[in-house]
Amino acid sequence: MKRMKVKDNGFLNKDAFANIPALTEKIADKTLEELEKEGVFVFPDPVGDLDGMERDQVILQSVNETFRTGNVMGFIGIGDERLAIQSRFSKGEEDFFTQYMLDEVLDMPNLAEYETDLGKDHQLFSFLMFLFPRYLKSAMRKGPYKTYIRRNYNDQNARGTIDIARHIKENTPFIGNIAYGQREYSYDNDLMELIRHTIEYISEKPFGAKLLNKVKDEVQTIFDLTAGYRRQDRQKIIEINARKPLSHAYYREYHVLQHLCILILTHQKHSIGAGTRQIYGVLFDGAWLWEEYINKLICTKFYHPMNKASEGTQYLFYKARGPVYPDFISIDDHNRIIADAKYKPIDNVHGRDFLQVLAYMFRFDAKKGYYFYPEAGADEDQTLRLNRGSSYEHNVEQREDVSVIKHGLKIPDETSNYTVFMNQMKIEEENFKEALQLSNLLWESK
Repeated sequence: MKRMKVKDNGFLNKDAFANIPALTEKIADKTLEELEKEGVFVFPDPVGDLDGMERDQVILQSVNETFRTGNVMGFIGIGDERLAIQSRFSKGEEDFFTQYMLDEVLDMPNLAEYETDLGKDHQLFSFLMFLFPRYLKSAMRKGPYKTYIRRNYNDQNARGTIDIARHIKENTPFIGNIAYGQREYSYDNDLMELIRHTIEYISEKPFGAKLLNKVKDEVQTIFDLTAGYRRQDRQKIIEINARKPLSHAYYREYHVLQHLCILILTHQKHSIGAGTRQIYGVLFDGAWLWEEYINKLICTKFYHPMNKASEGTQYLFYKARGPVYPDFISIDDHNRIIADAKYKPIDNVHGRDFLQVLAYMFRFDAKKGYYFYPEAGADEDQTLRLNRGSSYEHNVEQREDVSVIKHGLKIPDETSNYTVFMNQMKIEEENFKEALQLSNLLWESK
């Protein structure tokens, strides 16, 4: 097995990828949308309507003689080659920070707890299983999937097309039955059966009952509608769904769920690299995780517009012109604050990042803006005061009433295990919020 680990938001010489040439050639400069079409599971959905990644992001971007990684993290492979993209705050084998954000945002258990069952090579696919309840719930909001299927019968009540060959085979000598088939509009179809097989598979895992309990109503509905379920049909059901993926835009959520179920149920073939040349894996957006994690910390005092879901849309101009989506708008309209969550290194925040926040501040009459970012050290907040005047008149001076502040959340770097890391993160979260009290924001005590 050929393995390589890299970190997000960094540069590596192209020679460093010599150990995984096939995989590198397959993914270099490919967008997430292209990778998804080739079999990679991307979270959040990059081409759906809900809070997905930007579809034009790439995970390895060629820059002269180097590859640059961005905010995308996860695992990806082809054949016997593997690439893991970890958080830049990871230490050695462990990536506690990514695990912590997943735990906080998605309510996922610590993957390391199940290593005895899954092992290191299988953590990619355990992650997919922990995502299953989220995607099942999302798809089932549209109701159970129903479609036409063809069923064969052999009785005295012929109502469809007579199957001559099967009739001769099954009804010789003739005793009154007729072999026929007909199309029926049914919930018990190949896709619903695939979901049922996935539920049965997950239920066999040590964490299965706890995981499926999050969607117990949806699970019960699937059970009620798949009376034709047979364990021995699993491989056939997988193959049918792999050949016929859903393509209708209305069923986008079911299309993603179908993809997820196939990946979960075929994990052993992929994990041992059984000669397949198809790319596979799971990728997730560190910037999205960071933004949603920050939202959990400050949601009692900030609105959180969501541009992909078109929730909380604001407008620059009168009569709904120029929709905008600041990451965070303080609820206190007398002391309005605009905040932007930035997962990338804070030294990379410049240019258009400044212009965007200042435009939002001007729109909402805010005198103060924030960048919330993760930091490895214990840097002091950096306050940037807006200038007034012009260099042409030689009267440039800073304004005391308008400022943008880079405010970091320290990520613990020396921890012996995940429990210690969690405890230290809780302390740093309180420090992070305490500093915001200086902006007259009052936080409820936990």
